[in-house]
Amino acid sequence: MIDWIPADERLPFDGAGVVAAVTGRYPAEPGADPVTGPEFWIVLPMYFRDVHPVEETGEVVLNCFVDSDRVLRRPPGGGTDEVVTHWAYWPNLPGTDVRKIVGEGVGPALRAVSDQ
Repeated sequence: MIDWIPADERLPFDGAGVVAAVTGRYPAEPGADPVTGPEFWIVLPMYFRDVHPVEETGEVVLNCFVDSDRVLRRPPGGGTDEVVTHWAYWPNLPGTDVRKIVGEGVGPALRAVSDQ
């Protein structure tokens, strides 16, 4: 079960990998009013930044969620077309209380869950 946190109540720590519930509108037909495209609400893998420099423009954006295509989305009232309504931390690795294992601990952790 995922513990969804409203994005307008609390934000993750800087650099956190999260899943985010994002709402917005798909693009409308060419030449149509942009607000006529269908609405969506989807879950996307993202990471959170307290301060995010935009390389292309030199702009600095505060408190934003960034996806793998470097699209920025913000909580409600943040001024982005697509809005993060809720977020949740990624789950821990199976049989552990951590999200990441590097180095010598990987083998024992994998063996522990494969022996179950």
